[in-house]
Amino acid sequence: MNTDGGVREVRSDEDARRGLLAVIDMQRVFAEPDSPWATPRFDEAAEGVRRLLPAFGERVTFTRFLAPDKPVGAWRTYYEQWPFALQPPGASLWRLTDEFEALAPDLVDATTFGKWTPELADRVGSDGRLVLAGVSTDCCVLSTALAAADAGVEVIVVADACAGVDDASHAMALRTMDLYRPLIRVVTSEEVLTGAPS
Repeated sequence: MNTDGGVREVRSDEDARRGLLAVIDMQRVFAEPDSPWATPRFDEAAEGVRRLLPAFGERVTFTRFLAPDKPVGAWRTYYEQWPFALQPPGASLWRLTDEFEALAPDLVDATTFGKWTPELADRVGSDGRLVLAGVSTDCCVLSTALAAADAGVEVIVVADACAGVDDASHAMALRTMDLYRPLIRVVTSEEVLTGAPS
């Protein structure tokens, strides 16, 4: 899928399915069209996530972005720009969409864009593989991928199971992450599921 930033294949079926699938921030705040943070291709990313879930079985973790109780540092300026988001963790906007809420027994919450938290790191392991899907490609997926790669974890980003704030930002983020090869590889869901050789 070279149109999305030089996507290449996964090495083998066994190799492709090894690891943990982290589904990043498939929340109402990014799904609902009237939300200030609506992700235009959220439904397309959701379809990609649906295709991936059966292959990973219990090796799936969903994440949520939450506002902090009290923003500090540069986050204060951020939430001055987005005051609607200063809501508690139980607020409706932070819930996963109904479809994914029912499928998410394992959940990691973070008040940061990146979801490479100690909890997620423990689930992956130091020699593990992290497969990323979700939203948005150019923010929380990107931040998670770079932090995990810096920790020495092999990262696979599934391009067609992600969506950005717009098509250009999505494609740019994928190209940027693919520059980090072999630490980060950008692939398609078909390549993950079929284990197409590289």
